[in-house]
Amino acid sequence: MNVAVNYWAVLVAAVAAFVAGWLYYSPFLLGNAWLKAIGKTTEQLKEQKNLGKMYSISFILSLLTAYIMFHVMTFSEYYFHYSFVSTGISTAIWMWLGFVMPVQATDVLFSEKSWKLFTINTGYQLVSLLVMGITIGLIG
Repeated sequence: MNVAVNYWAVLVAAVAAFVAGWLYYSPFLLGNAWLKAIGKTTEQLKEQKNLGKMYSISFILSLLTAYIMFHVMTFSEYYFHYSFVSTGISTAIWMWLGFVMPVQATDVLFSEKSWKLFTINTGYQLVSLLVMGITIGLIG
């Protein structure tokens, strides 16, 4: 099966996930709890010299995730015949449950990071994947 990737959907999904991350980690939602969990202040984050590079790399990784998600969704839709939005939601949940959450949990176990930080960060990953899946489902 050949997958015709809708690159517009991939780009919009990556941007949507980036916006979701901005909201999720903003002071209005979980930003303050996240800062406390990582032991930093807003001022310390602003002083970080490579923040632009970090955001750029993070966005490129979001593009990669959206691209792979598009492929997985296309195969899932082909085999299971769900709507593309339903496929996006189920793909996001299964990718998070099977790949993202276990990897992050293992990192917490062996690096002795806080479970509160794990909850915040892995929660964002689920939100990000759901946003990508729904966006690709609507556009793709």
